[in-house]
Amino acid sequence: MKILKVINNNVVSSVDDREREIIVLGKGIGFQKSSGDDIQQDRIEKIFQLSTAANSQFEKLVEEIPYEYIKYTDEIVKEATEVLGRKLNRNIYITLTDHLHFAIERYRKNILFQNALLWEIKKFYSVEYTVGLHAVAMIKEKEGIELSADEAAFIALHIVNAEMDAGGGMAQTANAPEMLQDMLNIVRYTFHVSLDEESLSYERFVTHLKFFIQRAINQSYYPAEENELYELYRKKCPKDYACARKIRTYMEEKTGNTVTDEEMMYLTVHITRVIDRNED
Repeated sequence: MKILKVINNNVVSSVDDREREIIVLGKGIGFQKSSGDDIQQDRIEKIFQLSTAANSQFEKLVEEIPYEYIKYTDEIVKEATEVLGRKLNRNIYITLTDHLHFAIERYRKNILFQNALLWEIKKFYSVEYTVGLHAVAMIKEKEGIELSADEAAFIALHIVNAEMDAGGGMAQTANAPEMLQDMLNIVRYTFHVSLDEESLSYERFVTHLKFFIQRAINQSYYPAEENELYELYRKKCPKDYACARKIRTYMEEKTGNTVTDEEMMYLTVHITRVIDRNED
């Protein structure tokens, strides 16, 4: 493998066997090296491939940010990928590295930000938040500073964004916890109930809503199927369907995207289950 471009002492670009540009990281991997030189295999710590536009962003980022911050991000991504059981969008190496650098610099200047969604993130994205707490602990060990729980929640949001494939960008993903709470409140107020948050049906409903938000942001709804089941649930469960319609109206106003009949059917099914369990 040969160097295509030296980005800094610790980061170079190369090409893989499909002629796609890749980023190669390793302590001292670019030191006193030039384009065309062989890459020292024993120095390689991480290889990943970004889009052409993302490569350009990443190159600018690593010119300004210490290499250690990229390694912090890599550790966070490894843990998140393992505990969540799914791959994350590679752009998190750009967005989260930049955020960590900014957060640490702000801390050292005694500029602290509060996360208005801290409660919602802890409640609805507890796994991602736990990864954020571990990240904060790692930074304390490596940098000697103690970032707040608010920062752990910000890190969790970057992970959620990467789970959502960055389709809506960080701004819309940051609204996801609030949207989730709003949709649960629609159910509570429609049926005048306090949902049993310890029940399996509630947990499944929350999980469904998380991915519903993801599909709405990315406009990647369930594929169209026969409408027989949709019509069946619409007629059989009119109150549950009416509640699902309220959620559809809310989601369409929030995202500007149309909610399909298939999504309405699954929403109705989950609402029926969570309300039936609540009335046991």
